[in-house]
Amino acid sequence: MATTAYELDADGSKFIPATQRPDGTWRKPRRVKDGYIPQEEVPLYESKGKQFKARQNTGLPVGLTPEIVAAAQKPKKGQVGTIQPIPGMIINVDKKKKKKKTGADEVTEKLAKCEITEPTFSSPSPSSSGNNTPAASQADPAKRLKNLKKKLRDIEQLEEKIKSGTLKNPDKDQKEKMSKKSDIIKEIELLETLTS
Repeated sequence: MATTAYELDADGSKFIPATQRPDGTWRKPRRVKDGYIPQEEVPLYESKGKQFKARQNTGLPVGLTPEIVAAAQKPKKGQVGTIQPIPGMIINVDKKKKKKKTGADEVTEKLAKCEITEPTFSSPSPSSSGNNTPAASQADPAKRLKNLKKKLRDIEQLEEKIKSGTLKNPDKDQKEKMSKKSDIIKEIELLETLTS
């Protein structure tokens, strides 16, 4: 309800005439006192600090004499675009802003610097297989021997199941396990010679 159209009544006082609401009902006419300012026309509040800061647009310290202010505002021959309000302090006004790089630009630059090299793998030693490292097998050969014999028993049980017909189609992991039988036997023999 932003109306500023006032009407005068017979007494000479101002009033806002009656208006109709969107639902069809009517608002009463309202009397307006002298000096009333509608909400839309009230100026925005500005604190003293904000007003003071707006007046201090020179960038110079408060309390400088007018002569120093005038001298500081004149551009010097050697320093185009710089203001020195305090001796030794340089404020560069004509700084060119660097163009900010977007995330995509940064990523493309980093990717351009990256090099892809082919990894080199050392071939596994015959004395170690599976998840155990060579250092672990050398640290405790008895434990390693026990684990290898267990694997050999599992492989022999798989072979018996296939021969008897209880396991007709071994899966990929079982076939892979059976293919390592000769390596496990060799490693068991090697460890038995080392421990005895």
